[in-house]
Order: sequence, then C-alpha cells, then structure tokens
Amino acid sequence: MRHYEIIFMVHPDHSEKISLLLEKYKKIISNDGGIIHRLEDWGRRQLSYSINKLQKAHYILMNIEVFPKTITLLATEFRFDNTILRNMIMSMKKAIVESSPILKLKDDKKEKK
Repeated sequence: MRHYEIIFMVHPDHSEKISLLLEKYKKIISNDGGIIHRLEDWGRRQLSYSINKLQKAHYILMNIEVFPKTITLLATEFRFDNTILRNMIMSMKKAIVESSPILKLKDDKKEKK
C-alpha cells in the first residue's frame, strides 16, 4: 500500500453535506483495506481566485494509506461529484499524522480568545 495526501474543496452551499461525503469516502477507503492516518476539516476558507463565481469553499484534508486502485476509484468519485470544486491527490513517502499548520493556526486563534 502507498501513502497519499488528498485535499478537496466542497461547494460552500453543500457544507451541511460534508459528513455524508466523508462517510462515503471513508467507506471506499476501508472497503479496500485502506487506513486513514489524518482527517481534517478546515472549514470554509477564502479562495485565492474565484472558481465558478465563488469566493469561498469548504476544505478537507486526508492522509491515507491505500492501494493504487483505490486512488483511481476516489479520483473518479471526485471527478463526477458536482459538489467537489477541486481536488488534489499527492503521493507521499510516509504517513503524516500530526496536525497541519493550518489547523494549528486555527487552534492558536481559538486559545487566544
């Protein structure tokens, strides 16, 4: 099995369906014997440039360990799901389990308040 990092952006009007999307993708990963090392919901964030006349999107980060055929299946799911604006799948050398810098920054802001 190989390690991958996946970031995908969900249409902001479909933010309430995030849990359903995550369950669907978790099921695809677990059915093929994959492991989810890290799953982070970054929430709605400002886009650098507009996509389909949208200024914000809901971001999700996943670090997983799966077989390449599962990645092909996930990429197909992302491509044909209208709620996914963009996705990026990167191959990694090892599993990453610590919090991302974006989530750490978000937690630091909460602590200051």
